[in-house]
Amino acid sequence: MKPVAIFRHAPSEGPGYFASYLERKDIPWTLVALDEGRKVPRSARAYAGLVFMGGPMSANDDLPWIIPALNLIADAVRQDVPVLGHCLGGQLMARAFGGTVQPAPAKEIGWGEVQVAENAVAQDWLGPVRAFESFHWHGEAFSIPPGGTRVLENARCTNQAFALGRHFGMQCHVEMTEDLVRDWVRGGAGEIAASRDSPAVQAPEEIERDLERRVAALHAVADRIYERWTGGLTRGS
Repeated sequence: MKPVAIFRHAPSEGPGYFASYLERKDIPWTLVALDEGRKVPRSARAYAGLVFMGGPMSANDDLPWIIPALNLIADAVRQDVPVLGHCLGGQLMARAFGGTVQPAPAKEIGWGEVQVAENAVAQDWLGPVRAFESFHWHGEAFSIPPGGTRVLENARCTNQAFALGRHFGMQCHVEMTEDLVRDWVRGGAGEIAASRDSPAVQAPEEIERDLERRVAALHAVADRIYERWTGGLTRGS
């Protein structure tokens, strides 16, 4: 089976729980560390699927890998290779599919409930799940691109996830582990302190409260999303 390519845009925002899921399912994967200068492949044909992680930059930034990443996502659609995006990754997908990325109504940092949209596509991806507590760290948000369907939403950010065929883009973070949460809180302490005017930004002690239970519950939802997505992987060699 071809590997799943996971694109990392910042050293602190690796695949987290998603890598653990793939390894548990014996699905091969390879890391494309764009933060270390790796080049974006021109074709998606060598991979079973493409996964884009988060990052502190904007999908609208003039960085040397942004346009190649958008082109690769578009190529994946042409090649029928499924794409999965987490936060920045979801924003890149939205742009590649013809949507936009703009400042969110309110910055979200920490834990917050998201609801599953009331449509058949959302139910196909999430099954009986109607709402869950997810992790958030973003100041921008994407529009639902043409042909896409809103899957997740909340009061602060209407578009928390969308699906377009086998492709799934998220604004929220379901890939978090306990270590990732703690590392982000330490590394982002200054941003948290400077953003407390937003009602959706939590204090570090609240973000880390009851962390083991919160992460375990998040993984249960992530398993459902990842199982649905990996079911569409390109299986050829």
